[in-house]
Amino acid sequence: MSSPNIVHKKRLIVLLFTTSIVLFLLIFRIGWIQIVKGENYRRLAHVQQTRDIPIPAKRGIIYDRNGKELAISASTNTVWARPAEILASEKGEEITKELASILEKDENEIKDKVLKKNVGLIKVEKWIDKEKADAIRKAKLAGIWVAEDNRRYYPFGNFAAHILGHTTDDNRGLVGIELEYDKYLSGLPGRWIKNTDAVGRQLPYGTEKYYEPEDGLNVVLTMDETIQHFVEKAVDATVAQTQAKKVMAIVMDPKTGDILAMASKPDFDPNDPRTPIAEGAKREYEVLDTKGKQKLWNEMWRNPIISDTYEPGSTFKLITSAAGLEEGVIEPNSPFYCSGSITVAGQKIRCWRYYNPHGAQTFTQGVQNSCNPVFIEVGQRLGVEKYYKYIEAFGFTKLTGIDLPGEGGSIVQNQGNVGPVELATISFGHGISVTPMQLINAISAIGNDGKLMKPRIVKELVDNTGNVIHRFEPKMIRQVLSEKTANELRLIMETVVTEGSGKSAYIPGYRIGGKTGTADKIENGRYAKGKVYSSFVALAPIDDPKLAVLVVVDEPQGVHFGSLTAAPAVHDILQDSLRYLDVEPKYNEKEAETYAKQEIVVPEVRNLSLQDASKVLINQGLQLDTEPATVEDPKVLVVDQFPKPGAKVPEKSIIILYLKNDGE
Repeated sequence: MSSPNIVHKKRLIVLLFTTSIVLFLLIFRIGWIQIVKGENYRRLAHVQQTRDIPIPAKRGIIYDRNGKELAISASTNTVWARPAEILASEKGEEITKELASILEKDENEIKDKVLKKNVGLIKVEKWIDKEKADAIRKAKLAGIWVAEDNRRYYPFGNFAAHILGHTTDDNRGLVGIELEYDKYLSGLPGRWIKNTDAVGRQLPYGTEKYYEPEDGLNVVLTMDETIQHFVEKAVDATVAQTQAKKVMAIVMDPKTGDILAMASKPDFDPNDPRTPIAEGAKREYEVLDTKGKQKLWNEMWRNPIISDTYEPGSTFKLITSAAGLEEGVIEPNSPFYCSGSITVAGQKIRCWRYYNPHGAQTFTQGVQNSCNPVFIEVGQRLGVEKYYKYIEAFGFTKLTGIDLPGEGGSIVQNQGNVGPVELATISFGHGISVTPMQLINAISAIGNDGKLMKPRIVKELVDNTGNVIHRFEPKMIRQVLSEKTANELRLIMETVVTEGSGKSAYIPGYRIGGKTGTADKIENGRYAKGKVYSSFVALAPIDDPKLAVLVVVDEPQGVHFGSLTAAPAVHDILQDSLRYLDVEPKYNEKEAETYAKQEIVVPEVRNLSLQDASKVLINQGLQLDTEPATVEDPKVLVVDQFPKPGAKVPEKSIIILYLKNDGE
């Protein structure tokens, strides 16, 4: 056997060194993976072998101030799929076919969803009914799960839509209270965690954990569901009577700043927020492109009471009156004269009744007549600086701070740019734009002995056991007027209803104070001919105000005056609401002869069918209204009523019956 030559020896040495280097690199790599990067790879392996299915938290309930459920979370089911597990089962076609059959969906649509590669978890179908969920569970389809879910449900449909708002498909607040208090309502989602192999099959000896979701907090509103019902009924009637583009109404407690009701029509159904309610608008919506639909949604969901400004017209004369009385430049009996117009800095400004001037009148009569020259003279006596002090004090230069999203600010001219003509027009409510919320809050200060309150719509946050987690207390912003001035002005407001332009708001037995308003509408920076805002604002009872009400009618057709369009709606709201609040009518001798009626004890009609309940009420000399308003089955059950059984009401009073619905 020949000995290895030098060439062979060199090859062996090279091979030895190469092998040693490779082994060294492998050892280094193994050490790098196991020691340096070991923790990271263990984490990645854990993630790959773990399936984490989210379990949505139950969204908190929204209640009215008396515990009536306005928004709830209904239990439902959602279908999930693991594409990798379906593909590994080699029965993908059969699985998708059976799943499509159960869900009553197109097979190709389901196939496109669940047979995607490189996708971990797919949400196949949301909010399926119990029968379909049970059928899927019974079928035991590989890679298909049915998990519990929650869907937001609004039992009264479009009732209080602009207050409540609505949620997205993922149960996140989008507008209204749902958005403003989303972080409290949402809760914390749960998790279903289990160990699986590479294709998603659950490991027989793997761990499985289920973390319960934590429900959201419940929100209790200051809103009163019954008063909201009265407001919506009055607003609907005003829309029908005036054929207006929009009607807005708000009711506030002057003493606390609590919003008791707020409605704007047209509105939307939070259960189906993207589809307009009116048939004409629905047909228009169907042919819109994406951009057009987005614009329509924004307009439909926008709450104009807090977001939009308008020229308040003569209702703003109450602010001018308050400033004049407080500063002592006028008294209730101060003399004025109306010749039909007044000249300011060389410009003639007419009274609304220029064709038949009011002539000699006191200041109180000037308020009753809503005479422009009277308020122009009051503004001149005050001067710009003093007048603007009250515009700011009443809150017109800042947001009110109402706890709803999207609050808009007023349009107030810079004080330095206000000359004699601008001061004159602002004094009777033109040349200044405010939100309805700002105006009702300012008028409420007159009803609260001069104290301006911060408006609030949420009273407290409570958990599911009824414990109060946080209470939002009433907050006074500032003292705007003296108690004496506020009392004087309220008495003047009362004469507007008893003797002046607000007679449509008169209610026998109740002392009502109010003010009408009509202002031309501004479009594209100019006053639009023939388009107006008609409004009426009121306090009641005037000696101890419990309610402040504002109704604004946008573009009424035909008659434009607030005294004939908005005041009747305020009358209806106050008449129903004062009775509901147990404010007893106090008839004077003349009223008692004409209006006092026999009192009737309200019978018990709960748990009767609507058909039977209506017979009982009619036989007792009472009338009825239902919630919801549209009823298809006369045998539907009455679950609640207002007033409650045993209450005494005048004959022909309306009893509201709350009917059982699918959500109960």
